[in-house]
Amino acid sequence: MSQDTSSTPANIGQGPRVAAIVVAAGQGIRAGQPLPKQFANWRGKPVVRHSVEALAQAGLAPILVMVPHGGEELARQALSGIAGVQLSVGGKTRQETVRLGLEVLAADKPDRVLIHDAARPALSPGVIGRILEALDVSKAVIPVLSVVDSIAHCEDGASGPVMGAPARREALRRVQTPQAFHFPEILEAHRNWTAATDAGDDAQVAQAHGLEIALVEGDEALHKLTFASDFQPSAPPVRVGTGYDVHRLVEGEELWLCGIRIEHSHGLSGHSDADVAIHALVDALLGAIGAGDIGQHFPPSDPQWRGVSSDRFLTHAGKLVANAGYCLGNADITIICESPRLGPHRDAMRSRLADILNVDPAVIAVKATTTEKLGFTGRSEGIAAQAAVCLCRM
Repeated sequence: MSQDTSSTPANIGQGPRVAAIVVAAGQGIRAGQPLPKQFANWRGKPVVRHSVEALAQAGLAPILVMVPHGGEELARQALSGIAGVQLSVGGKTRQETVRLGLEVLAADKPDRVLIHDAARPALSPGVIGRILEALDVSKAVIPVLSVVDSIAHCEDGASGPVMGAPARREALRRVQTPQAFHFPEILEAHRNWTAATDAGDDAQVAQAHGLEIALVEGDEALHKLTFASDFQPSAPPVRVGTGYDVHRLVEGEELWLCGIRIEHSHGLSGHSDADVAIHALVDALLGAIGAGDIGQHFPPSDPQWRGVSSDRFLTHAGKLVANAGYCLGNADITIICESPRLGPHRDAMRSRLADILNVDPAVIAVKATTTEKLGFTGRSEGIAAQAAVCLCRM
């Protein structure tokens, strides 16, 4: 028996009456969630709500959501406030669930029906529109995607699976949902299914009934949520970090800035070569990926880092950024000192940093400024550096 979750049905206006069945009757145990995955939270709301909202916004009604036995209350909570939604208990298999849903809708006699898996939440208006348009000239329509990887058959070898004959990926497609049909035909196809095993999807049921299945473009975002990793927060597309460092100027030391040795009466004092600009840049990179600071990775108390070139620190930070799945969008370094004049060295500094990080020098800016003889930098007691970076997800 179906249950209404709202009292105001959607209306698609003039034209064929289009209903929808959302298959949400599975247990979803592989997703590792504390409740069936269709009711688990994904991007701020229950999985099933995403596609049901999309179907409702497209004007489909009724939208029959097939739920597991005992899952009615979870479904009511997940779908509260969406117009035109009905609930019905599904069967033991997906095919049985769809057939039961079609029988429920038969009393309403829609002209057409979209059958969608709740585990594919990112249902866009574009996909729905392409499907509905294709239904004007075809009795069955499915969204598909091209196969981009090489494909081969798997065969049994003496010690396990081996590569068999190659398959022509140009002739293959990845099948998605919603799959759409003229209602009388898909109802009859399910009623007449006689095979001993279940079909993989409704298109196979329709094809066995003699229907030609039209193909329209699907959507990469419309992938099926299956594993626990699908519910983990996705990495942000951009991350930002800042760094700041100071070293004292002393007579007799070498002066290294941005990996370049600069002739000067004084150099920077520190455990390594005291390249204050690189140190600030390393801290910015580490901060952007939440990996601590330079002191955690290269402790001053560790004698192995005494006098070492700071380009090793920057190489290490660059590898950590790449391992985290990011690349350098841009870096902006400001060196604060009264002397020496750094303008003549700016291009060499940018090129050296780019070489260490294996990036285009165009993404790195090096600037110099003074403090108008104020503070420790103004008194030439030391040099400070600031760095800001923007990382982009690869």
